[in-house]
Amino acid sequence: MASLTKRCCAEILGTGLLVYFGAGAAAITLMIASGTSPGTPFNIGIGALGGLADWLAIGMAFAIVIAGAIYALGRISGAHLNPAVSIALWATKRFPAGDTGAYIISQLIGAAIGSLLFAASVGMDAVTIGGLGATTPFPGIGYGQAILAEFIGTFLLMLVIMGIAVDSKAPPGFAGLVIGLTVGGVIITTGNIAGASLNTARTFGPFIADWLLGGPDLWVFFPIYVIGPILGAITAAFVYDYMNT
Repeated sequence: MASLTKRCCAEILGTGLLVYFGAGAAAITLMIASGTSPGTPFNIGIGALGGLADWLAIGMAFAIVIAGAIYALGRISGAHLNPAVSIALWATKRFPAGDTGAYIISQLIGAAIGSLLFAASVGMDAVTIGGLGATTPFPGIGYGQAILAEFIGTFLLMLVIMGIAVDSKAPPGFAGLVIGLTVGGVIITTGNIAGASLNTARTFGPFIADWLLGGPDLWVFFPIYVIGPILGAITAAFVYDYMNT
């Protein structure tokens, strides 16, 4: 097994790539939409102009980068790339508490770096128009509804992770593809509810970068993306274990 330092580096790299390409795709979608409707607020433009095709494109961007990161880095760190996954594995006694804390810090750092690098690549329009792909509840969606959507989406993601990556009886070689497509599918279906984060780090990166660069201040929504994903992942892990014992 690689040292904890090397595994944390892999988590930083993988989560940074996830945010750069995945959240970046959401920001680019909003920037394209702004050319059609100048001044479109970043939290309602996705889907409002491009319909479900917007979410298909964003979902596929996430699916591809997650699959690639899992295949590239999974042998080093396990490619958690998500605090909810690390916490669920710790809760079911599959991952040490000390490593869990180190992984979460690494994922948050990687997400922030990925978002800042995207802003550096694209310019301030990515912040002021695209919000760096930040996730927020959409108009008409309440706080509780957003938490529920994040809970359900992450429940499915973690259930798939348990079946295809954690279970020793899982067929080898398919984890990256299946997990990536699961994330893509959840985003396509639930993106227009609360942004389909499924990942506290994925939301943290754009939030902190927006805040640092003078973009929207969205921290009031951050608990949604802590509570929903973490509870969803933990519940799924325990449900999977219950059904397989």
